[in-house]
Amino acid sequence: MADLEARWRALCVRLHLPPDLDQLDWLRGAHRTPPRAYHNLDHVSACLTELDAVRHLADEPDAIEVALWFHDSVYNSRYAENEEASAIMAKGWLDDSCAPADLGMTVAELIFKTKHDPADPPETRDQQIIVDVDLAILGQAPDVFAAYEDRIREEYDWVAWKIYRVKRPEILSRFLQRERIYFTEEFCDRYEAAARSNLHRSIERFKAST
Repeated sequence: MADLEARWRALCVRLHLPPDLDQLDWLRGAHRTPPRAYHNLDHVSACLTELDAVRHLADEPDAIEVALWFHDSVYNSRYAENEEASAIMAKGWLDDSCAPADLGMTVAELIFKTKHDPADPPETRDQQIIVDVDLAILGQAPDVFAAYEDRIREEYDWVAWKIYRVKRPEILSRFLQRERIYFTEEFCDRYEAAARSNLHRSIERFKAST
């Protein structure tokens, strides 16, 4: 993870914050806590790569980057308030590092949006970008999406299959019910068609297993 360390250091420099390697070590440990089959450092790295392609479109790209580092820092599939807890961790670190107060609030609000609550859609351009970055996995190649679905199942292995095969398609269907899955034109152009194909295919597989 040397590349991630270099990236973390560079982010801290751009924000005029000390390169807090203790915080980086905490983030690494948090993302390695079982049973993180998907919500781990690989996901963080993939999100940062997606951000790189569109950071020129963001108003505060470094705020989005901080949010991506922290957005799954607290994750437990049995817990309904992971994003809220992750936002608290991010804001706490920024406040302790003497970052501007408005940065902490902005980052917290960005993390809240990764809950993907249809009743609380992203409002700003940066909120739309982080939501689309987090959902980029839906529009990947079929084999990559299938591996993602397998890893999500691993994280929910405490849910009986007879329940999971009903509830998971319900969650996937919510994305298909949107007029558009992705909020930005850039992600819509790149991933919308593939995401809808992947979601339909997965839902059909669940139906075939009943």
